[in-house]
Amino acid sequence: QVQLVESGGGLVQPGGSLRLSCAASGFFFSAYTMTWVRQAPGKGLEWVSGISTGGGTTYADSVQGRFTISRHNAKNTLYLQMNSLKPEDTAVYYCQSRVRGSDHRGQGTQVTVSS
Repeated sequence: QVQLVESGGGLVQPGGSLRLSCAASGFFFSAYTMTWVRQAPGKGLEWVSGISTGGGTTYADSVQGRFTISRHNAKNTLYLQMNSLKPEDTAVYYCQSRVRGSDHRGQGTQVTVSS
């Protein structure tokens, strides 16, 4: 059973930093591309960043240069380092992967950027 559990969200002031984690289980983590997506209040899901099995990374324009995605295959864990946070980064953040033909997401972790 595929399971993804996000953590690390919270309330942070503009300009601050947070590091999100996603613990994965139930599948061969290192063999799958992993992504972070987010959902702001009243809006749809937005793709944020992705990391391939080989470690190649991609980012949405809105977070390029501020966020860094990484993975630790031995720990079955995905990370998102978020720096220079802005109020518009406020959202529920989910890790996601397509495993065995189906998209899987965790329960999400809330990130609120506010003074």
